[in-house]
Amino acid sequence: MIRYLRFLSGRERTREANRHLGLTLAFVAGAVNAGGFLAIAQYTSHMTGVLSSVADNLALGRGRPVLAGLCAFTSFVAGACFSAILIQWARRRKLHSEYALALLVEAALLVVFGLLGRHSIRTSGEWIVLLLCFVMGLQNAIITKVSGAEIRTTHMTGNATDLGIELGRLLFGSTSDREKLKLHASLIALFTLGGVIGALGFKGLGYGFAAPLAALLLTIAVVPVWEDLAPSSQAL
Repeated sequence: MIRYLRFLSGRERTREANRHLGLTLAFVAGAVNAGGFLAIAQYTSHMTGVLSSVADNLALGRGRPVLAGLCAFTSFVAGACFSAILIQWARRRKLHSEYALALLVEAALLVVFGLLGRHSIRTSGEWIVLLLCFVMGLQNAIITKVSGAEIRTTHMTGNATDLGIELGRLLFGSTSDREKLKLHASLIALFTLGGVIGALGFKGLGYGFAAPLAALLLTIAVVPVWEDLAPSSQAL
């Protein structure tokens, strides 16, 4: 188990490890996105809809929704920026937790999400939007950095496009990358599964369902972080 967790989020990367991590994070993103929608009636994982809403409301002269959309977009970008800075900081120090630290931060922020949800949506709804957008930007940057932009986990538009391209090549009889086709189909499936489980979880447990999601991320991150704190443990 320890070796697998090191394989999943450790500093040394392989294509297989990137795919395993990407599938896990796609599941988390689907669950968080669904939970966020149930909490605040807004999806927070993809910025296409946010920017389209900004444009529509700008054309209609609705200032407050425009400002809200721009804040959500800025928060997503800030999350990605923070993730990149944290990864670069850890990389310069040759930490085993080069990528795991960002996962640890994501886990902590999901706990904050759960705590915010215990208050009235009227007072915390705006903060939840910003928090979840930051979390999604953070996560998307992690897997983008890890995989060299091969894998995205917080929105499925690119995956659906690549899946369609590979299916088109396959049906036309030309050379198709079967591994790539399988990867994008699996990412879409895990994101959808995460959405279903997240919706059911938040419906049944409320904001408390953020805890098992945070626990999953913490489990993924713990081995590289522990190896930095206790270097002798790397031999395990």
